Amino acid sequence: MLDFSSVNGKVAIVTGASKGIGEAIARCYAEHGMKVVCANRDPIRGNEVVESIRKDGGEAVFFRTDCSKPEDIKALVDFTVEHYGRLDGIVNDAGIGMGGNPLHEYSLEDCDKIFNLNLKGVFAGVKYASEAIFKSKAEGGFIINVASIAGIMPQRGQALYTATKFGVVGLTQSAALDYAPYNVTVNAICPGYTETPIFDGAPEQAKQYFINDCPSGRMGKAEECAYLALFLASDMARYVNGAVIPVDGGLSAGAKNVTMWKHPEILNK
Repeated sequence: MLDFSSVNGKVAIVTGASKGIGEAIARCYAEHGMKVVCANRDPIRGNEVVESIRKDGGEAVFFRTDCSKPEDIKALVDFTVEHYGRLDGIVNDAGIGMGGNPLHEYSLEDCDKIFNLNLKGVFAGVKYASEAIFKSKAEGGFIINVASIAGIMPQRGQALYTATKFGVVGLTQSAALDYAPYNVTVNAICPGYTETPIFDGAPEQAKQYFINDCPSGRMGKAEECAYLALFLASDMARYVNGAVIPVDGGLSAGAKNVTMWKHPEILNK
């Protein structure tokens, strides 16, 4: 029987909470009684999300954070502990995409930019949050890193992005081994093609490519990642640790091929 009452009252940080998957997780957490610190770089959009959560009866505050700067993440964690008196968990969602070019066409500046946010930022999030979780004597502490299917299966034209997401997966699993004896879980969510603002303005042809590429024949919804994040924050997932979980409609399960049904009429019954 599903029971999410164990998350009620937990204090959680969600980075990248101004849009997309981060926003969906922040809203889902607040709907289930968690106290959420929404962190991102855009104070206008960040405060809009917080006000919307409060309007719906949830509890949330905003803290401006550039997750490519470790000092900002430390300040975020310090603020959370000062404001709520504790920290139970963090979702490291903030990140950027970068792709479409062969490796040699990326610059060293590109490398620094994406690694500083997508990997170094996640490291800082795990580092400072885990320290605060331990000091809070949290019962059922959790760390969730949002990686990508690119951290499971490399993609052409995505050398730097793929490298950061493989790094997040490795960091997650190693940290899970470090903290498992202390009842703190560390897991990774790996979204596939998901309907988020990153696709705003994308040509319809590009969207159709992603839909056709996915075995499920559609793009995912941010809420589908949020539901998993809620489960991983709950007591129902205390034995789930070091997991790298795709939410991708079967994309990472293997390559598609031609399948001939002998009895397709079963679909019409």
